[in-house]
Amino acid sequence: MRIPGPEHQEDGGLSAVAAAGGLHRYQLRLHEAHGPVVRFQLPGAGTAVSVADPVLLEATAHIDKRPEELFAFLDPLCEAGNLQVLPADEHTPWRRLLLSVLAGRPAHERHFARFTELAQELADRWAGQAEDEPVELQQELTALSLRMICGFALGGAETDTDRVVAAFEEVLTEHLGRLYQVPMDPRSAERADEALAYLRATVDRVVAAHRAAGRTDSSDLIGALVEAGQSPARIRDTVMVTLLAAHHTTGVAVSWTLHLLGRHPEAADRVAAELDQVLGERAAPDHGDLRRLTYLDMVLKESMRLFPPGPYGARETTEDLVLGPYEIPAGTTVFYPFWAVHLNPEHWPDPERFDPERFTPQEVAKRPRLAYVPFGIGPRGCEGAALATVEAQLVLAVLLKRLRFTPAPGHEVTPVERFVLWARDGIRMTVRPLDAGASVR
Repeated sequence: MRIPGPEHQEDGGLSAVAAAGGLHRYQLRLHEAHGPVVRFQLPGAGTAVSVADPVLLEATAHIDKRPEELFAFLDPLCEAGNLQVLPADEHTPWRRLLLSVLAGRPAHERHFARFTELAQELADRWAGQAEDEPVELQQELTALSLRMICGFALGGAETDTDRVVAAFEEVLTEHLGRLYQVPMDPRSAERADEALAYLRATVDRVVAAHRAAGRTDSSDLIGALVEAGQSPARIRDTVMVTLLAAHHTTGVAVSWTLHLLGRHPEAADRVAAELDQVLGERAAPDHGDLRRLTYLDMVLKESMRLFPPGPYGARETTEDLVLGPYEIPAGTTVFYPFWAVHLNPEHWPDPERFDPERFTPQEVAKRPRLAYVPFGIGPRGCEGAALATVEAQLVLAVLLKRLRFTPAPGHEVTPVERFVLWARDGIRMTVRPLDAGASVR
């Protein structure tokens, strides 16, 4: 059976994507018009098959290959081969190594105090902000999460964190500008090259310090890579990719969560009440408190359903695949429209409504496993999902224990696809301290 989809376009689908306002919105339109499985032209990659049905997604969950052309923009950041498209025989042991650190509680606990300190510094600064001076959440929170992941990835080594953050932002701006064909300052490429060289030299210094000290701490990313015998180039690449993935995911997720709570004060009240109950007079949770913040966790999950930090993903079939009534040949790009999956009305009634109660255990049990996929699926899913969740829960707890967030008057928030699901003109909110024991209202 032929897969439904739009008519062929000579420009490879570029005009259709532009008319929809971006690939993230184009996917919503495609699935609304053509159903759960759609054939469409993917700019830069020919023809792809997009799957928005979580039951049918199960048939693709085993695929361990990404389309190389879609991730080619990351090639210049990697010296030992683009980590996003490593062949399965290289990717599997590398992923296992990353999971041993990024998904492990010992690593989270080791860095938790520093994460808390950084979150409290931001809360202190925002508490002193004048009410008529809105904060820009995305900018501030991605900078915070980048500082967190720098400490995690570099193992708490003595580094100039501010300079590392600035250098990474320089590199990221240049390479995302190339991806989205944004006109850049001619000097930006040179500055990005200098910044990349500085970052790699910083990693080399940390590696040398680990080796000189004989450190083999498995809760330390660089230490684990050194102990596993990874090459210097692969270690540098891993740190770069970890910085790229982790700071975007956490900062964006927290930004969208605060945006939604600012528009749903009754949910913010419940979060504040839970924080008061669990933390008492303490300003921040310890690691063990996080599992007791069940409503906060439901709010975060519902926020990532409505605004998944990564709005889509892609795989490439390595063998013929049967997808419901359709046959997918080997070599086909399978597109994962995570936003469309999360707004699928078959599994999410009134899908655009913010409702954290969707994530009670009883409600979760009613849905297919892949109805909620904020960190991707299968062997190429996000290795840092557990770490990102801990960071996001901690930051939200620290901020919401002390502060009230209100939408800035007259400011419109519009989601756009910019490697992550970003807000085009930022997310600006006014912030003021909560009186002790007062509700968010």
